[in-house]
Amino acid sequence: MDIVTPAIGQLFWGGFIFLILLFILGKFAWKPIINAIGEREKTINESLELAEKTKAEMKELQASNEELIKEAKAERDAMIKDAKETAKKMVAEAKDEAKAEAAKVLDDARSAIENEKAAAISELKTQVAALSLEIAEKVIRQELTSDDKQKALASKMAEDINLN
Repeated sequence: MDIVTPAIGQLFWGGFIFLILLFILGKFAWKPIINAIGEREKTINESLELAEKTKAEMKELQASNEELIKEAKAERDAMIKDAKETAKKMVAEAKDEAKAEAAKVLDDARSAIENEKAAAISELKTQVAALSLEIAEKVIRQELTSDDKQKALASKMAEDINLN
């Protein structure tokens, strides 16, 4: 049992060395260790505060980004709407111009047709008149081949003139 129970001298010297060691550690080691722990705690707290601030800033930036995205989408939609309206106006104007041009071309064509028709009718009348005169001349020449027929025709024409 002597192995398990220490002797009084060993207890004294062990306690004395422990107290000296405790004094030396308290004088030289505890303050730097406590200061290092305090600084470490301060650094950790500052890091946590910085992380919280950064997290809050990130939330603000995210909200700001979402707002910017909404504004950009609204602006894009407005631009698309304006572009569609402009395209519709341009198409409508082009259709109106095409209709006006087609109506003008149609009116010009009708005028040309009427002019050509009038010219053709006039030429036809001239040709018919010329043909009628030729036919009449040939008929009259055949009928007026004798003197008796010429005199009878002249007297008949004189009577017609007096009656009118």
